[in-house]
Amino acid sequence: MAKKFKVGQKGVYPAHGVVEVEGIEIKEIAGSKMNFYILRVIESDVKLMVPTSNVTSVGLRPIVAKKEVPKILKIISKKTKDDDSLESQSWNKRYREYADKLKSGDIFEIANVLKDIHHLKKEKDLSFGEKRIMENALSLVVKELSVATKKKEEFVSEEIKGLLS
Repeated sequence: MAKKFKVGQKGVYPAHGVVEVEGIEIKEIAGSKMNFYILRVIESDVKLMVPTSNVTSVGLRPIVAKKEVPKILKIISKKTKDDDSLESQSWNKRYREYADKLKSGDIFEIANVLKDIHHLKKEKDLSFGEKRIMENALSLVVKELSVATKKKEEFVSEEIKGLLS
């Protein structure tokens, strides 16, 4: 069953990050009426319309529960095993895997990407694409944890950077 959102509620839309439900509207498309969530992407102020019936298929989900935040921080702080699996993959294969995990919208997967790519950065120079993925992963995690914990993004960002170093 699809998750119901209320006006004013925040959620996460994969690849866009934290969104706020600004309205629920009925629109007529091809002769049939459909309900849509009107979403505003917090970071960019971009407006999105998502059919309420498509919430699950597009991956729109609620913000992670505050009680889950310690698990996410633990993932980020965990030292990556000393295996060479990350380094031995070609950069473009790693990039595709990381991009797919970011697109999933799963905060736990995104936290793993952030941790892995940050570890990789200590071992070798990152490609331009990998740097972008790392920045995106950091931004997505910071924004969602900021909303979940009701803390300023700057504080959450510093906390995460401290865990990574």
